[in-house]
Amino acid sequence: MTDVVQTLLPWKGAAGLIWLALFLVAERLFPAAREPAPAAPGPSGRWHRLGRNLGLWLANVGLYPLIVLPVSVWATGHTIGWRPDWWGGGLGLILDVVLLDFLIFWWHRANHEIPILWRFHEVHHLDRFLDASSALRFHFGEVILSALLRAGLIMVFDLPIISILVFETVVLVGTVFHHSNLSVPPRLERLLARLVITPSIHWVHHHALRRDTDANYGTIFSFWDPLFGTRSPNPRTLAMPIGVEGVPEQPFLRLFVRPFTARRRPAPASGDSSA
Repeated sequence: MTDVVQTLLPWKGAAGLIWLALFLVAERLFPAAREPAPAAPGPSGRWHRLGRNLGLWLANVGLYPLIVLPVSVWATGHTIGWRPDWWGGGLGLILDVVLLDFLIFWWHRANHEIPILWRFHEVHHLDRFLDASSALRFHFGEVILSALLRAGLIMVFDLPIISILVFETVVLVGTVFHHSNLSVPPRLERLLARLVITPSIHWVHHHALRRDTDANYGTIFSFWDPLFGTRSPNPRTLAMPIGVEGVPEQPFLRLFVRPFTARRRPAPASGDSSA
């Protein structure tokens, strides 16, 4: 492992944990929406939901040093080598972040449109409410598939490891923010939404209505969806149901095996269509 990686990783981890902790506290002091009461008795309350999300995250934390990081570092040593000299330094880093966000937009869209990928990504969407912890909720299978795809992109686009680490940090900052239940002043949110994904944009993506779930794919920048015709016209409302249309939340352990069970994604409701 390179000296750069060993130097940046502790700072990256500390920054991510501090950012997450700030939002977990702030959104409970200044919530935008009230978490609905469980529809039935059982492990479906706030603390059970947080436990599921953090449990999935801890599983992926273990995968990071074992698979995700080594695969990325290996890929940076096997690039095509076409990168011109002007694509370096600060400008190169900015271009890399924009490029990676463009590519993750299409990967996110593929996770909704390709059935085998949706099996894993659905675990993220089954959360019945959104807060900062929802940004951490991903099935380990999706994490591994994403790491393998990214390794190929690193080799094709000749991406340095520092760009990957910076991008991971920016993605964490962005996803914690736009999944959060923090009440953001409307004027500030409208201003931010011109450039980056905000809660008002991303909550619609988690609306338990298929045509909204299959829209608003952006991760960092907000201009990809309007550019490619995947922005939902529906505004966020604080009462909109969150989750997957027609599918209930699953117990914690069942989330790990759900992608491997025999099933089909329900078709959109009558009159509905995917974006």
